[in-house]
Amino acid sequence: MSYPFPMKEIAFQAGLSLATIDRVLNDRPGVRATTKARVAAALRELERQYGASGLAGRRVSFDVVIEAPERFSRAVRRAFEAELPLLRPANVTLRFHLTERWEEADLCHLLALIRRRGSHGVILKAPASPAIGSAAERLHSSGIPVCTFVTDQAGAARTAYIGIDNRKAGATAAGLMAPMLAGTDAEVLITLSSARFSGEAERADGFEAEMSALAPGRAVHRVAEGMGLDPGTAALVEAQLAAHPGIGAVYSVGGANRAVLAAFEAAGRPCRVFAGHDLDRANRDLLGARKLTFVIDHDLRQDARQAFQTLLAHHRMLPEAEAPTPSRFTVVTPQSL
Repeated sequence: MSYPFPMKEIAFQAGLSLATIDRVLNDRPGVRATTKARVAAALRELERQYGASGLAGRRVSFDVVIEAPERFSRAVRRAFEAELPLLRPANVTLRFHLTERWEEADLCHLLALIRRRGSHGVILKAPASPAIGSAAERLHSSGIPVCTFVTDQAGAARTAYIGIDNRKAGATAAGLMAPMLAGTDAEVLITLSSARFSGEAERADGFEAEMSALAPGRAVHRVAEGMGLDPGTAALVEAQLAAHPGIGAVYSVGGANRAVLAAFEAAGRPCRVFAGHDLDRANRDLLGARKLTFVIDHDLRQDARQAFQTLLAHHRMLPEAEAPTPSRFTVVTPQSL
């Protein structure tokens, strides 16, 4: 016999084990009447809750549009798909549109196609530009909610921003790095995948402001447009190391950290402190090898959960909730890994 709720959810609601729920639902012998009554009461309560939410039996599709290196897109996809089972009994499907680099015209064309075809919501990580912001506004005004993800579209109409407080994340990185560099004259290099992403620029701005407050006079350099990919990032870092012999620390906002380290090795220079973002497989390996000093990691599953809840609430399939709060982020070191 099938039920519209996961067995784990029924077990939790009833306060019974999975094995007991299985015996009751399949009408196996040896089950007390009181146990059956508890399960029946749990099912009624779940039906009431889901019926009130408007989720039961609904089919919705969300479009996830992301410009990012493949390593990040892969982590996002895993996180979003892991949250899907928790949305039952709603039947939610995701359409992923993932690439390492969109041409602006192609991205705007995709958003226009989504608007014409229809969607229950768009989760968008894209460079901030007037054209992309306008395309997002047209989606929003046509009744398709848009959640900007990790990086925002400045001034554009959207339903919500989902992600960490980027400026605070950058300030946190500076707050940790400044005492580590105390007593040295090491200059710091900030590497961004692209200045087109407002979220990355906010991290860099937060870092520079906090470092200036904590270590006045320490030089901070910024480089961008390596797109978070190894070849372009390596060339940009090599040029910065040649131009600024004092660089001895890195705050990597945009990734490609193996390429950054390779550039230091090629120049015969040590990197005293190396801070990165996101605990993907590459950064996990670098932390384990003690090549990274620390990583600021945020909870992508919380991002997915907040995005889904926001979009469902827009369609009155969930009670209207407060505006999403910035996602949690944690600092991971080789010792805590």
